[in-house]
Amino acid sequence: MTQAATAEARIQEAFDAAGVRGYFFAREIDGDRTLGVAADEPVCLASVFKIPVALAYAREAAAGRLVRTERLAVDPHYRDGGIGTAGCADPVEMSLRDLVHMMLTMSDNAATDVVLERVGLDTVNGLLRELGRDRTHLVGGCLELTGSLFAELGAATEIEAHAKLAELFRRAEAFPELTVCVPERTTRGTARDIAELLAQIWRDEAGPAEACAEVREVMSHQIWPHRIGAGFDDGYRLAGKTGTLPGWRNEAGVVEHTDGGRWAVSVFTWSRTPDFRNPAADRVIGTVARLAVDELRSTTV
Repeated sequence: MTQAATAEARIQEAFDAAGVRGYFFAREIDGDRTLGVAADEPVCLASVFKIPVALAYAREAAAGRLVRTERLAVDPHYRDGGIGTAGCADPVEMSLRDLVHMMLTMSDNAATDVVLERVGLDTVNGLLRELGRDRTHLVGGCLELTGSLFAELGAATEIEAHAKLAELFRRAEAFPELTVCVPERTTRGTARDIAELLAQIWRDEAGPAEACAEVREVMSHQIWPHRIGAGFDDGYRLAGKTGTLPGWRNEAGVVEHTDGGRWAVSVFTWSRTPDFRNPAADRVIGTVARLAVDELRSTTV
């Protein structure tokens, strides 16, 4: 068994121990070495889809087709009681670039939908095709995802949806068949596609250098440390984007070491438990990311 195969076996063992199905890909940004487990199988992106939305915005802004300081209202119908502007009770207006900041750093769903409406869904899907990320496709924004989930569950609120999901799980019913949980029926990608997209952004190959740098900078301020970040100490710099849906826990990001090494990592996990809190699944994302970076780094130093 080769060294890479041994590392991939350890990663698979980590997924198994956490009780999740894992999909993973990591690559050197400044080299050719890669590792993967089920890297080309389709996955539900959840909020990881906000990365190409941000890239589309940044490319349009760099081209002068959008103005970063344009002020936009966050319409109340986008607000789902979630994080950031999505949870605001009163009228909200922000610049376009600040909405992108909210979208990537704290995964603000309402801000995302305002940005996506301004940029255009076709623009985002078009740039993915242009960059060769043919396995990644968006069907809509956050409102479409949550609206589909609530409608299929017959729920009016997030709390009610949690209760109905828990009941489905107890009865072992059709939880996996919910549209937002089936990659072929929702916003989707692959672990390889997403890691390769990150590598393109970090190498200034995904658009003008100005646009790529803007996405990198905002992603470096993500506030969630409990997934990829849990695997690394202060000797590493991290930039990432999490994604969460019933059963799905994901993160894609770039890990940089102070010695100059850079690695793009994407980890997607699926389990039949609908709980939005699953510490074992969260932890294994950091574990897998660290196993991959240690392996890829060991071949370059």
